Amino acid sequence: MNVNTEKMTAEIDLKKNATYIVKDGVLKEVPKPEDGYGAQIINWQAGKPCHGKLERTFKF
Repeated sequence: MNVNTEKMTAEIDLKKNATYIVKDGVLKEVPKPEDGYGAQIINWQAGKPCHGKLERTFKF
């Protein structure tokens, strides 16, 4: 196992409500449901996020 001691950092706005994925050193924001209600489902393969599913629900 090789350990890379190089440190990578990113800056995000903590006032913004969001979900983020880091894959291969790249930070990506996960889309949110349009109406604000729903679920973000993230699938993993070999220890990395590979697919995402966005489910939308609504309130009465």
